[in-house]
Amino acid sequence: MAQDNDYEMVEVESYLPASTNGLHGKVHIRPVEGGKYPSSLHVECSKDLSRHHPVGSRFRIRAKLTDRAGGGEYLYSSWRWPYEVLSEPEGWNGR
Repeated sequence: MAQDNDYEMVEVESYLPASTNGLHGKVHIRPVEGGKYPSSLHVECSKDLSRHHPVGSRFRIRAKLTDRAGGGEYLYSSWRWPYEVLSEPEGWNGR
C-alpha cells in the first residue's frame, strides 16, 4: 500500500549510476547528499530533467516519499509539474 505523505520541495541532481541493472535509461535522478533523503533513494519525475540538462545538474522539485507493493521506497513527482533548475555544470552553454 502506498504511503500517505505530503508533497514537499526536494533538491535533487542528475547522475550516471555505476550500474543500470534493473533501471531504465542512462541518466538518473537522486536526492542531493546532505539533504533530508539519502542519495541512494530513487526518484520518479519528469524525464526532462535527465534529457534536457547535463549530468550533474541540480533541481528543486515537488515530491513525496512513497512505495510500491513488492518494492522499496522512492520519491515521486508528477512529470507534469514544473521544476526549478538550481545549477548546471560549468562550461554548459545551453541545450
